[in-house]
Amino acid sequence: MAIFLYNDEEIGRIRESCALAAHVLDEIDRIIDVGVTTYELDRFARDIIAKHRARPAFLGYKGFTAALCTSINEVVVHGIPSKSARLKSGDIVGIDVGVFLDGYYGDTARSFAIGAISKEARQLMDVTRASLYAGIDRCVVGNRISDVSHAIEAYVVQYGFLPVREFVGHGIGRSLHEEPPIPNHGKPGRGPRIKNGMVLAIEPMINVGTYLVDVDQKDGWTVYTKDRKLSAHFEHTVAVVNGRAEILTKGNNFS
Repeated sequence: MAIFLYNDEEIGRIRESCALAAHVLDEIDRIIDVGVTTYELDRFARDIIAKHRARPAFLGYKGFTAALCTSINEVVVHGIPSKSARLKSGDIVGIDVGVFLDGYYGDTARSFAIGAISKEARQLMDVTRASLYAGIDRCVVGNRISDVSHAIEAYVVQYGFLPVREFVGHGIGRSLHEEPPIPNHGKPGRGPRIKNGMVLAIEPMINVGTYLVDVDQKDGWTVYTKDRKLSAHFEHTVAVVNGRAEILTKGNNFS
Protein backbone atom coordinates (compact mmCIF):
# COMPACT_ATOMS: atom_id res chain seq x y z
CA MET A 1 0.00 0.00 0.00
CA ALA A 2 1.18 3.50 -0.85
CA ILE A 3 1.86 6.21 1.68
CA PHE A 4 -0.02 9.37 0.70
CA LEU A 5 1.80 12.68 0.65
CA TYR A 6 -0.59 15.60 1.09
CA ASN A 7 -0.14 19.09 -0.36
CA ASP A 8 -0.56 22.33 1.59
CA GLU A 9 -4.23 22.72 0.63
CA GLU A 10 -5.05 19.19 1.69
CA ILE A 11 -3.15 19.55 4.95
CA GLY A 12 -5.14 22.70 5.59
CA ARG A 13 -8.36 20.74 5.31
CA ILE A 14 -7.02 17.95 7.53
CA ARG A 15 -6.01 20.66 10.00
CA GLU A 16 -9.67 21.78 10.23
CA SER A 17 -10.82 18.23 10.97
CA CYS A 18 -8.13 17.87 13.60
CA ALA A 19 -9.03 21.20 15.19
CA LEU A 20 -12.62 19.98 15.57
CA ALA A 21 -11.48 16.70 17.12
CA ALA A 22 -9.34 18.61 19.62
CA HIS A 23 -12.26 20.93 20.36
CA VAL A 24 -14.44 17.94 21.23
CA LEU A 25 -11.91 16.80 23.84
CA ASP A 26 -11.56 20.34 25.18
CA GLU A 27 -15.32 20.45 25.70
CA ILE A 28 -15.34 17.00 27.29
CA ASP A 29 -12.64 18.22 29.68
CA ARG A 30 -15.11 20.83 30.94
CA ILE A 31 -17.81 18.32 31.90
CA ILE A 32 -16.05 15.03 32.67
CA ASP A 33 -16.34 14.27 36.38
CA VAL A 34 -17.32 11.76 39.00
CA GLY A 35 -20.80 10.40 38.28
CA VAL A 36 -20.85 11.12 34.56
CA THR A 37 -21.47 8.10 32.33
CA THR A 38 -19.45 7.39 29.22
CA TYR A 39 -22.77 7.26 27.34
CA GLU A 40 -23.40 10.89 28.31
CA LEU A 41 -19.93 11.84 27.08
CA ASP A 42 -20.60 10.11 23.78
CA ARG A 43 -23.91 11.93 23.23
CA PHE A 44 -22.24 15.22 24.15
CA ALA A 45 -19.51 14.59 21.56
CA ARG A 46 -22.05 13.68 18.87
CA ASP A 47 -23.87 16.96 19.41
CA ILE A 48 -20.70 19.02 19.07
CA ILE A 49 -19.65 17.22 15.91
CA ALA A 50 -23.11 17.59 14.35
CA LYS A 51 -23.18 21.34 15.11
CA HIS A 52 -20.03 21.69 13.02
CA ARG A 53 -21.61 19.80 10.10
CA ALA A 54 -19.18 16.95 10.46
CA ARG A 55 -19.71 13.31 11.36
CA PRO A 56 -18.13 11.01 13.93
CA ALA A 57 -15.42 8.96 12.25
CA PHE A 58 -15.80 5.95 14.54
CA LEU A 59 -19.59 5.63 14.50
CA GLY A 60 -20.40 2.70 12.23
CA TYR A 61 -16.73 1.96 11.49
CA LYS A 62 -16.61 -1.83 11.09
CA GLY A 63 -19.76 -1.94 13.19
CA PHE A 64 -18.56 0.24 16.09
CA THR A 65 -21.61 1.73 17.80
CA ALA A 66 -20.36 5.03 19.24
CA ALA A 67 -18.66 8.31 18.39
CA LEU A 68 -16.07 7.95 21.16
CA CYS A 69 -13.86 5.20 22.44
CA THR A 70 -13.98 5.46 26.25
CA SER A 71 -11.38 3.22 27.91
CA ILE A 72 -11.42 3.08 31.71
CA ASN A 73 -8.49 1.90 33.86
CA GLU A 74 -7.41 -1.54 32.55
CA VAL A 75 -9.08 -0.94 29.18
CA VAL A 76 -6.35 -0.01 26.69
CA VAL A 77 -8.45 1.18 23.74
CA HIS A 78 -11.81 0.75 22.00
CA GLY A 79 -13.95 0.88 25.12
CA ILE A 80 -17.61 1.25 24.14
CA PRO A 81 -19.58 4.03 25.87
CA SER A 82 -22.31 2.72 28.14
CA LYS A 83 -25.11 4.00 30.36
CA SER A 84 -23.83 1.68 33.08
CA ALA A 85 -20.23 2.93 32.94
CA ARG A 86 -20.39 5.72 35.52
CA LEU A 87 -17.04 7.35 36.28
CA LYS A 88 -15.69 7.06 39.81
CA SER A 89 -13.07 8.98 41.73
CA GLY A 90 -9.71 7.32 41.10
CA ASP A 91 -10.52 6.26 37.53
CA ILE A 92 -8.43 7.18 34.55
CA VAL A 93 -10.23 7.16 31.21
CA GLY A 94 -8.74 7.35 27.75
CA ILE A 95 -11.04 9.13 25.30
CA ASP A 96 -10.38 8.76 21.59
CA VAL A 97 -12.34 10.78 19.02
CA GLY A 98 -12.25 10.93 15.25
CA VAL A 99 -14.14 13.31 12.98
CA PHE A 100 -14.80 13.45 9.25
CA LEU A 101 -15.16 16.97 7.89
CA ASP A 102 -15.31 18.00 4.23
CA GLY A 103 -13.63 14.85 2.99
CA TYR A 104 -10.81 14.54 5.53
CA TYR A 105 -10.27 12.90 8.92
CA GLY A 106 -8.87 14.07 12.24
CA ASP A 107 -8.05 11.79 15.18
CA THR A 108 -6.87 12.48 18.72
CA ALA A 109 -6.97 10.95 22.20
CA ARG A 110 -6.28 11.97 25.78
CA SER A 111 -6.40 10.24 29.13
CA PHE A 112 -8.34 12.04 31.87
CA ALA A 113 -8.06 11.74 35.64
CA ILE A 114 -11.34 11.44 37.52
CA GLY A 115 -11.21 12.87 41.03
CA ALA A 116 -8.19 11.91 43.14
CA ILE A 117 -6.10 9.26 41.36
CA SER A 118 -3.22 7.16 42.64
CA LYS A 119 0.42 8.19 42.30
CA GLU A 120 0.93 5.25 39.94
CA ALA A 121 -1.95 6.34 37.73
CA ARG A 122 -0.67 9.93 37.66
CA GLN A 123 2.81 8.82 36.73
CA LEU A 124 1.46 6.53 34.01
CA MET A 125 -0.54 9.37 32.48
CA ASP A 126 2.38 11.81 32.68
CA VAL A 127 4.84 9.34 31.17
CA THR A 128 2.46 8.31 28.39
CA ARG A 129 1.83 11.92 27.44
CA ALA A 130 5.55 12.73 27.50
CA SER A 131 6.31 9.68 25.34
CA LEU A 132 3.96 11.03 22.69
CA TYR A 133 6.09 14.17 22.43
CA ALA A 134 9.28 12.09 22.45
CA GLY A 135 7.92 10.29 19.40
CA ILE A 136 6.80 13.49 17.70
CA ASP A 137 10.29 14.97 18.20
CA ARG A 138 11.70 12.12 16.07
CA CYS A 139 9.16 12.74 13.31
CA VAL A 140 11.66 14.56 11.11
CA VAL A 141 12.29 14.31 7.38
CA GLY A 142 15.01 11.74 6.75
CA ASN A 143 14.30 9.71 9.88
CA ARG A 144 12.45 6.43 9.64
CA ILE A 145 9.08 5.54 11.13
CA SER A 146 10.70 3.18 13.63
CA ASP A 147 12.72 6.10 15.00
CA VAL A 148 9.39 7.44 16.27
CA SER A 149 8.47 4.01 17.62
CA HIS A 150 11.80 3.54 19.38
CA ALA A 151 11.66 6.98 21.00
CA ILE A 152 8.29 6.17 22.57
CA GLU A 153 9.44 2.82 23.91
CA ALA A 154 12.79 4.14 25.16
CA TYR A 155 11.03 6.86 27.10
CA VAL A 156 8.46 4.70 28.89
CA VAL A 157 10.70 1.78 29.83
CA GLN A 158 12.79 4.13 31.97
CA TYR A 159 9.82 4.22 34.31
CA GLY A 160 9.10 0.50 34.24
CA PHE A 161 6.14 0.81 31.87
CA LEU A 162 5.64 -1.04 28.58
CA PRO A 163 4.04 -0.05 25.26
CA VAL A 164 1.26 -2.17 23.80
CA ARG A 165 2.50 -4.03 20.74
CA GLU A 166 -0.70 -5.33 19.20
CA PHE A 167 -2.17 -1.91 18.36
CA VAL A 168 -0.40 0.91 16.54
CA GLY A 169 -0.66 4.44 15.20
CA HIS A 170 -1.30 5.06 11.53
CA GLY A 171 -1.39 7.38 8.59
CA ILE A 172 -4.55 9.45 8.21
CA GLY A 173 -6.12 11.86 5.75
CA ARG A 174 -8.71 10.87 3.17
CA SER A 175 -9.19 7.65 5.13
CA LEU A 176 -9.24 7.10 8.87
CA HIS A 177 -6.49 4.48 8.71
CA GLU A 178 -3.80 4.76 6.05
CA GLU A 179 -0.22 3.60 5.62
CA PRO A 180 2.16 3.48 7.37
CA PRO A 181 1.49 1.66 10.65
CA ILE A 182 3.35 3.31 13.53
CA PRO A 183 4.19 0.88 16.34
CA ASN A 184 5.06 2.15 19.80
CA HIS A 185 8.08 -0.12 20.14
CA GLY A 186 10.98 -1.40 18.11
CA LYS A 187 14.52 -0.81 16.99
CA PRO A 188 15.38 2.51 15.29
CA GLY A 189 16.35 2.93 11.66
CA ARG A 190 13.65 0.75 10.13
CA GLY A 191 10.57 1.27 8.00
CA PRO A 192 9.70 4.03 5.55
CA ARG A 193 11.58 7.30 5.47
CA ILE A 194 9.65 10.26 6.85
CA LYS A 195 8.82 12.79 4.12
CA ASN A 196 7.16 16.16 3.86
CA GLY A 197 3.43 15.73 3.26
CA MET A 198 2.99 12.71 5.50
CA VAL A 199 0.10 12.96 7.96
CA LEU A 200 0.42 10.59 10.90
CA ALA A 201 -1.62 9.70 13.97
CA ILE A 202 0.93 8.90 16.67
CA GLU A 203 -0.67 7.22 19.67
CA PRO A 204 1.26 5.59 22.50
CA MET A 205 -0.79 3.07 24.49
CA ILE A 206 1.23 2.37 27.62
CA ASN A 207 0.69 -0.23 30.35
CA VAL A 208 1.78 -0.45 33.97
CA GLY A 209 2.34 -4.20 33.63
CA THR A 210 2.60 -6.55 30.68
CA TYR A 211 2.26 -5.31 27.11
CA LEU A 212 -0.03 -8.27 26.39
CA VAL A 213 -3.74 -7.59 25.85
CA ASP A 214 -7.08 -9.39 25.57
CA VAL A 215 -9.94 -8.43 23.27
CA ASP A 216 -13.42 -8.86 24.73
CA GLN A 217 -14.95 -11.87 23.03
CA LYS A 218 -18.50 -10.62 23.55
CA ASP A 219 -18.32 -7.18 21.97
CA GLY A 220 -15.27 -7.78 19.76
CA TRP A 221 -13.86 -4.32 20.52
CA THR A 222 -12.87 -3.65 24.12
CA VAL A 223 -9.13 -4.22 24.62
CA TYR A 224 -7.97 -5.03 28.16
CA THR A 225 -4.50 -5.36 29.60
CA LYS A 226 -3.95 -9.08 30.06
CA ASP A 227 -3.00 -8.64 33.71
CA ARG A 228 -5.81 -6.08 34.24
CA LYS A 229 -3.38 -3.39 35.36
CA LEU A 230 -3.72 0.24 34.30
CA SER A 231 -3.23 1.57 30.78
CA ALA A 232 -3.11 5.12 29.38
CA HIS A 233 -3.49 6.50 25.86
CA PHE A 234 -2.59 9.81 24.23
CA GLU A 235 -2.69 10.66 20.52
CA HIS A 236 -1.90 13.56 18.23
CA THR A 237 -2.32 13.81 14.49
CA VAL A 238 0.71 15.52 12.97
CA ALA A 239 1.64 16.70 9.48
CA VAL A 240 5.23 16.75 8.30
CA VAL A 241 5.75 20.29 7.03
CA ASN A 242 9.05 22.00 6.27
CA GLY A 243 10.96 19.02 7.57
CA ARG A 244 9.29 18.62 10.96
CA ALA A 245 6.05 17.50 12.56
CA GLU A 246 3.34 20.10 13.05
CA ILE A 247 0.78 19.04 15.65
CA LEU A 248 -2.69 19.43 14.13
CA THR A 249 -4.72 18.35 17.18
CA LYS A 250 -3.57 20.93 19.69
CA GLY A 251 -6.28 21.86 22.16
CA ASN A 252 -6.76 24.50 24.80
CA ASN A 253 -5.78 22.07 27.55
CA PHE A 254 -3.46 19.79 25.60
CA SER A 255 -0.74 21.48 23.61
